Amino acid sequence: MRTIDALDTIDATRCPLCGEENRCAMELARETGQAQPPCWCMATDFRNAPLASLPEASRGKACICVRCAAGTPAAAPQD
Repeated sequence: MRTIDALDTIDATRCPLCGEENRCAMELARETGQAQPPCWCMATDFRNAPLASLPEASRGKACICVRCAAGTPAAAPQD
């Protein structure tokens, strides 16, 4: 799993734990100015999320993704 390095630019549309799209409805609404349905995170159980691994620099700036929220490891890249 790749985490955001302090020197990386924080992309609020990407998970700071794995780099995948986080599909955050609140960020989409902020970017576009268009109302969105409630975000997936409002009904998600975060008990298994590896929040201790969240880089300090990205806390409060980018949402984690559904997979990371569930504590499911990323699939290994296939060659």
